[in-house]
Amino acid sequence: MGKAANFTTAFRVSDGRSFRLRDFDPGGRAGIKSKQRARESLAEGIQALSDLQGRLYAQDRWTLLVVLQGMDAAGKDSTIEHVMSGVNPQGCEVHSFRAPSLEELDHDYLWRAVRRLPERGRIGIFNRSYYEEVLVVRVHPELLARQHLPPGLVTDGIWGQRFEDINGFERYLGRNGVVIRKFFLHLSPDEQRRRFLKRLENPEKHWKFAAADVTERQSWDAYMRAYEDMIRHTSTPHAPWYVVPADHKWVARLVVAAAIVDTLRGLDLSPPPLDPERRRALAAARATLEAEGGRT
Repeated sequence: MGKAANFTTAFRVSDGRSFRLRDFDPGGRAGIKSKQRARESLAEGIQALSDLQGRLYAQDRWTLLVVLQGMDAAGKDSTIEHVMSGVNPQGCEVHSFRAPSLEELDHDYLWRAVRRLPERGRIGIFNRSYYEEVLVVRVHPELLARQHLPPGLVTDGIWGQRFEDINGFERYLGRNGVVIRKFFLHLSPDEQRRRFLKRLENPEKHWKFAAADVTERQSWDAYMRAYEDMIRHTSTPHAPWYVVPADHKWVARLVVAAAIVDTLRGLDLSPPPLDPERRRALAAARATLEAEGGRT
């Protein structure tokens, strides 16, 4: 995990204009020799993340927003569970975005995401996000009709406009100390099929399965075109996308953890400086405690 920056470079989309999804293998192993080695590296990353998160919280200057996108069964939930397992819950917030409520549909599409942005000093995780507005809504245009937009605003250029709006939104957040890292968990259709069947074989996993999950597979190619266009237009230096091979969950977890650690290490997370008044108060508190002596 000490070479996180070099390790994650291969998955970061540095130039969206030339991005092609077919250049990324969902079954890739990222050069990791074994599952056991991946687990060991992940454990190192979790420890590093715990320390960095503590510094982030204490400094109370930066915010980290992690966006996870992917097809059903891509491993978003398990990635959060494993990567963030060592983080203090007080400094981490997770929000899952499902189908918008009636109240949310009566607002602009970024409204519900703005309400869930993490505070300074914290890590926020969006399990799905405002990017659903250029993914599922694009693949299923009938969902756009439920958003009560004036008819004249729904044109062929709406997706390009939304890319511009999202880029502007993320630029604004970046200028206010919110560091954004976005991960597309790139799953193959064959692996999704295997995971669906595994869920159906396990009664304890039935709650995670819906009949619509199978129906959505019919739109796989449309989704991949939407993802490619989205990443091509919204991967920026201040809010890059990482295309993470997700057919092997242990690979995906390690890539996400390494990228987060690399990002936090790139910030100045030195302890907040103490002003003279605070130093005097601490010295006085220490003197008082030492004067008390030991008590039995």
